[in-house]
Formats: sequence, structure tokens, C-alpha cells
Amino acid sequence: MTVRPPAVVVRGLRKSYGSFEAVRGVDFEIADGETFALLGPNGAGKSTTIEILEGYRDRDGGDVTVLGEDPGKAGTAWKARLGIVLQSGSEAANVTVREQLTQFARYYPNSRDVEEIILSVGLEEKAKTRIRNLSGGQRRRLDVALGVIGRPELLFLDEPTTGFDPEARRQFWELVRSLKREGTTILLTTHYLDEAAQLSDRAAVIAHGALLDIGAVDEIGGSASRVPIVRWRDATGAQHEERTEAPGALVARLTVELGGEPRDLEVIRPSLEDIYLGLVREADEQAGAEEVAA
Repeated sequence: MTVRPPAVVVRGLRKSYGSFEAVRGVDFEIADGETFALLGPNGAGKSTTIEILEGYRDRDGGDVTVLGEDPGKAGTAWKARLGIVLQSGSEAANVTVREQLTQFARYYPNSRDVEEIILSVGLEEKAKTRIRNLSGGQRRRLDVALGVIGRPELLFLDEPTTGFDPEARRQFWELVRSLKREGTTILLTTHYLDEAAQLSDRAAVIAHGALLDIGAVDEIGGSASRVPIVRWRDATGAQHEERTEAPGALVARLTVELGGEPRDLEVIRPSLEDIYLGLVREADEQAGAEEVAA
């Protein structure tokens, strides 16, 4: 079986704006056909990193290849292999949703079916509506549709489901899964951590321009961060909590000791969001300590 080279390789990526280091020596790879989430708070360096990968921003240092080419030097044929869904996009055009998608489909040699895309982003009832008359959330769905219409080899999804209602969000998730089944490589940024957990093979967490952790979604943060927490109140109302690999045994022991189930008993298994917030909190504390030391 032939092993295809990574779709994205980033080594020692650096970018500064004046004295501010937006990206500080970031390293990661994205395998061909992988769905990869780049997670981090606002100002973490995500957008700068992605703009460099898309070829829209020059880097100050490091090596980057995207689909086998340096994005800082690649031409229009390389750009045609990408699909990009930005945080904001479609203008208030005087054409309908269907007309806009039909026009964009003509730009690609193997575009997706227009009606299929309209359905997948939940715009079937707005297909004949002029874009200028769409709501903000509906325009966001159109942005996503325009990004995937050309069957890109590598798709950048920057906060793709902002403004989606729950049903449309689920429809979009299924679209992403279908793209993955077709072999599309996907780089996803999202503030919805459940979305990252649902869709991604691996994730990287970035804060203050540095990579904090990278790995499979169910391994980010390491095993210690995934130990369940048992939380309860004693007879006086005081709250207690304990991390344990055996929460069932702890609950059984407490039930015997207290003569019944503890009050307000909770067994919490840390989610990706819990782990992400912990990593970012630690990075913020370290950055604060470095500023004080300086």
C-alpha cells in the first residue's frame, strides 16, 4: 500500500508583528485525508498560522509545505486545489443562492452537485432568494457551500457553523464526514469543542503563539487530565471532590460510610472542552509569570 505524503507540514513556524510574536516556533503535520482541528482562544495565533498555510500571509521563519508546495510561492493551479471558508464571507450580492453556487461550480473541473450542496447546508428553502436578503446565519451557510463546491483536496474551515441552528449544524457535520470519506483533508478551527470532538481525528491546542499539545482527540492533555472526578456534599453541606480511576468503587465506599448515596453526587468525566480550558489556563498563568519576571 502506497503511503501518501502529509498534506501539510509545518516546522518552526514564526511570525511577528513588530515586537509582538504572533507565532513562536510551531510544528505540526496533517496527514492526507485527515480531519485536523487547530484550537485556541482569540489572539492565540490560529488565524495567522492558517493565513500562512493558505498563502495569504508571509512567514518570518520556518518551513511550510501545503499539498507539496510552499504556499508563499505557489501559483493559481495550487490555489484551485484548496477550499476556504473564512470567518466572514459572502457579500450582499444581487443574485440568488442557486445562481451564485452554479456560477462557482463552473470554475472547477469536478464540482459537487449544486442541489446536493444547497440541501447539505440547509438552504433548500432559500435557493431562489437573493443573497442580500439572507440573514447572517444563512449567509454563513452559503459561505460553507461555496467553500466545498469545487471538491477541494484540502479544505480550510474557519468557524464554519457560526450562526447555524442545531439541525443545520448536524447536517453540516454529515457533509464534513462525507467529504472525509471522499478523501478530503480538512483543517478545522472552531470554538465549539463538541464539534472538534465529533469531527476531528487529531487536534492541536495553541495559545500565546505556541503549541501546547497535539494528538488524537481522545488523548489531548494526557491520561492524567482524563481521570474522572467524583464530587459530593457531606452531612454539613460542605462540598468534596476526588479524582479517581475507579469512580464506581469510590461511590460505593462513600455510600457505605454515609449510610446512603451522598448528596449532590456527580461523576464527571473530563470532556475535550474541560481539557482544552485547562491547557489554556496553564498557558495564561505561565505567560503572566513571564511578564512579571521580565
